[in-house]
Amino acid sequence: MKSKGLFILAICAIAAVLLVAGCTDTGTAETEKDTLSFGYQPSTHQVAYMLAKDKGWWAEDLAPFGITGIEDHKFPTGAPEMQSMLAGDIDVAYVGAAPVISALAAGLDAKIVATVQVQGSDLVIRPEITYTSPEDLKGLTIATFPPGTIQDTLLRDWLQSNGINPDTDVDIRAMGPGDATVAISESAVDAVFLPHPAPATIVAEGNGYVAVQSGEMEKDHACCVLVVSGDLIRNHPDMVDQIIKTHIRATDYTIANQEEAAQVYHDMNKVDMAVIEDSFATWDGRWITDPSVIITSVVDYTKVQADLGYIDHPLTEDEIFDLSFYQKVVEA
Repeated sequence: MKSKGLFILAICAIAAVLLVAGCTDTGTAETEKDTLSFGYQPSTHQVAYMLAKDKGWWAEDLAPFGITGIEDHKFPTGAPEMQSMLAGDIDVAYVGAAPVISALAAGLDAKIVATVQVQGSDLVIRPEITYTSPEDLKGLTIATFPPGTIQDTLLRDWLQSNGINPDTDVDIRAMGPGDATVAISESAVDAVFLPHPAPATIVAEGNGYVAVQSGEMEKDHACCVLVVSGDLIRNHPDMVDQIIKTHIRATDYTIANQEEAAQVYHDMNKVDMAVIEDSFATWDGRWITDPSVIITSVVDYTKVQADLGYIDHPLTEDEIFDLSFYQKVVEA
């Protein structure tokens, strides 16, 4: 698959550049930091980040650590977000667990320190196409996120488990949420597999119906996670503690105040409020923070990605997670 090859080449190229740079480093560790750079995506999966930003919590909570500037970078999917983190452009990422795996395998110096949410993506099919079982997908064109992302990894694994060859029985096309939403509205694709709120938008516009929710593909599967750089872990551990505290605070507030969270999402992304409210009411996702809940799911993703040829070999729990910060925060 051309798109998969390009993704792997891009990750490897960035890793090679970083390796060369490391060879010429003076070896002096960075000890002071006044700006923190976040990466995130315009999905309701990551609304906790947006809410904390809207309320000024990131700036307020991190100021005692000398942080005077908060930068954020919005990405359409997790693949380019992890390329940016590999390049050293972001310190903290709200991102799907699967692209983290691909990046770690390519040399990313970072760890998952908390969960953001589980489940929450839908397979949406054009209204004129009948769906009764995965067999009905044969011959269809399906748009989803690029290779190495949660949606791509989960969709391909689910298809294979149902006897559908993702390379020959269907035509999977890599697209961001905006392009995929337009594509199904114009009948350029037959179906999409996307995170919320995109499925709710497509349904509201009459361009498709939800055929399968991701929790039906794999119950309680890992989706978005909170990732911090190795530099923060080694040189600014107290700041990592606070990042997790703010994330937990924002997640709990989102769960308890979903109308306000929907308004924040609307203000930042200009999605119709009725669509956001419908998304919150109909998605099968859950906002959570405990990383221990998703360990098995994420490690299983590494096996799927190895089988798909995205990475050379599966990764271990210790290569992916640092649970010590979350445990310290919740036990304090």
